Amino acid sequence: MSDTQTLKPLKTWSHLAARRRKPSEYEIVSANLHYNDRDPNSPYELDPNMFMNQWYKKNTFGTALKHADWNAFRDPDEVVYRTYNMMQDGQETYVFGLFDQFNQREHDKALDPRWAGSLARYYTPARYLFHTVQMASAYVGQVSPASTITNCNYFQMADSLRWVSHTAYRTKELSLAFADKGFAADERRYWETDPVWQGFRELMEKTLTVWDWGEAIVVLNLVAKPAIEESVLRKLGEAARHNGDTLLGLITDAQLIDAARHRRWLASFVRMALETPGNLEAMQGWIAKWEPLADRAIDAYCALLPDVADAAASAKAATREFRRSLGL
Repeated sequence: MSDTQTLKPLKTWSHLAARRRKPSEYEIVSANLHYNDRDPNSPYELDPNMFMNQWYKKNTFGTALKHADWNAFRDPDEVVYRTYNMMQDGQETYVFGLFDQFNQREHDKALDPRWAGSLARYYTPARYLFHTVQMASAYVGQVSPASTITNCNYFQMADSLRWVSHTAYRTKELSLAFADKGFAADERRYWETDPVWQGFRELMEKTLTVWDWGEAIVVLNLVAKPAIEESVLRKLGEAARHNGDTLLGLITDAQLIDAARHRRWLASFVRMALETPGNLEAMQGWIAKWEPLADRAIDAYCALLPDVADAAASAKAATREFRRSLGL
């Protein structure tokens, strides 16, 4: 007779069995989805010397930011593709409802032409900036060592694309109301040459060349994005309200709701990272390296921002307070 033993089937996925409860939708569709963390010598299960294997070993496994089990990370909002689409469908309905309502009220006709000129300089070129955030989030997500971290960065990437779309929509509307201000024609010139944008252009172009995953996630999410959120969103929104542009104030408010969710997952990520000795020093070192560049970007953008007193100092203080709140 055969001596084989009948194996008892698992009630759930093996990596979720230790929790001794029914796994949530989030855990089922988000956790432990990467296959390229199984073999440290050959992440992509081909020749260890293949370019992508070498890249991943150097820039993901080889980063100074370490943890024994990055797969233990969980998004505090437990966002999955289904719930993201439901949530942001509501957000898009709200934003496009704003567009429709303010268009019906002929909002743009009531704007001061001087403020319209400020929008051409400070607002509509931001679609280039938001696109750099989208690209940087995509890279960080691609080389993250855990699928739950990847997902957070990919949803952040999608939010950045939504910000691009909102800005592009308003650019077209403003071009119809102010044909002489260069809307939909001069944004690239402003982005590439105007002193207002050169700090952020330098910051984000250099951010996009950071290959090391640990440094990249810190630079993007702890330095660059807070600088953008506190100046190009929050301070611009304040300037808009002071100049009768309630619509832009509400648009930036909606985008800051996305940014607040990004900061929640980041706070959980930082707490997890700080469990490992040496990570605090590594993260503080990267922040110290990149913070002056972000400060210069804020200074350049806020220097002449209309009707917001101490905009640069306030924005820089807010970025530092955010990092302090995370223990950094």
